[in-house]
Amino acid sequence: MLKPFHNPIVLTQIACCAFLFASPLKADESDAGYESIFDGKSLDGWHGRPHFNPIKLAEMSDEDRNQQLQKWDDEASQHWSVSNGELINDGNGPYLTTNKDYTDYELMLEYRTVARADSGIYLKGTPQVQIWDYTDQGKFKIGSNLGSGGLWNNSGGAPGKDPSELADKPFGEWNQFKIRQVGARTTVHLNGKQVVDHATMENYWDRKSPLFRSGPIQLQTHGGEIRWRNLKVKELSPEEANAAMQEHGNSGFEPLFDGKTLEGWQGSVDNHEVVDGAIRCKKGKGGMLLTDKEYGNFVVRLEFSLPPGGNNGLAIRSPGNGDPAYAAMTELQVLDSEHPKYAKLDKRQYHGSSYGMAAAKRGYLRDAGEWNFQEVTVDGNKIKVELNGTVILDTDLNDVTDFMGGRPHPGKDRERGFFGFAGHNDPVEYRNISIRELPDSAADAK
Repeated sequence: MLKPFHNPIVLTQIACCAFLFASPLKADESDAGYESIFDGKSLDGWHGRPHFNPIKLAEMSDEDRNQQLQKWDDEASQHWSVSNGELINDGNGPYLTTNKDYTDYELMLEYRTVARADSGIYLKGTPQVQIWDYTDQGKFKIGSNLGSGGLWNNSGGAPGKDPSELADKPFGEWNQFKIRQVGARTTVHLNGKQVVDHATMENYWDRKSPLFRSGPIQLQTHGGEIRWRNLKVKELSPEEANAAMQEHGNSGFEPLFDGKTLEGWQGSVDNHEVVDGAIRCKKGKGGMLLTDKEYGNFVVRLEFSLPPGGNNGLAIRSPGNGDPAYAAMTELQVLDSEHPKYAKLDKRQYHGSSYGMAAAKRGYLRDAGEWNFQEVTVDGNKIKVELNGTVILDTDLNDVTDFMGGRPHPGKDRERGFFGFAGHNDPVEYRNISIRELPDSAADAK
């Protein structure tokens, strides 16, 4: 029998460090820091759940949810078994699902399946890293000939949907996956070969929203026997997750901060200080801290840490004076959004939002005091904000017609300006700040 699942299901859509991954993720690296999620003897730590929308599961009453989970457990016990340290499924029944939810992590496992089988691994309760028979000609039209490992439920043409190469072993042999997921960013190695590189995994259940911040790992069953063994997870600390984000795609970035001084910055320099390799706004002090140089189109990367209730902002294309929320192209909020004192703000005032103009998705900030990784892309009038591996804002300010309080934003159409920090009196900290300039126009790109 499966061990009953008693924990409540919670949908988690709300709510300079060393480069620990300086080399690309490899499937044969040491498993130091990994913990087994299958003891090789029982199904402890797992429950049954089929292809079912986590949003709907979270909306159920506790009583209805527990009844449904028990029913799925009963069904799963008829199709899942353990033998010789292997999890075995006969190709039917609900999927085996971890009781625990995971946020940023690496997953390592081995599987062996049969001809014409079709399976996969759900990440954060979402389909899926694909597993199938690469010789099954009946499925060549939907990509089986490309092999396993792709994020098959991503939109057509989206990065990661198809594996970059065929890495499956012949039937009868064990295959090994190593998967890293930071936010929605997913990297997949199959049998030592990278087949998905830092691709964004889409939210199958709600295409208009990002992938859930956290969720369970599920082993899909789909028509043929499949066996699993050596299932291990390493949960990543904020520092490890940030390092994984920093090391990917960092070509062309130039540092804006030397970690020691405020050289290269202007404005309210006296109201800021450098502490332990980070720029910190002095408590009770304010004023913008801006780069000496102006920028047009660019990508900026940084880490930030908020004190409880902390408030600050990123000034984008500032003229060097005035309120950055209005005089600059925009101010991107840096805010401890879930603090009780901010419970009744306009949705365009929460973290990552273009202040007063475009609302960011909530629920992807780490706790106050922890370091977050953020990447901001400014291209013409378009702004994209990626927080901890998840895109929380992707907007074109040209499309904004409704302004908070009806107040206009005269700086919205600025084409160049200074980048910096709004400085709203709270000791918010920034570190590992770098920038990459983009062409100002299509002509410049040629």
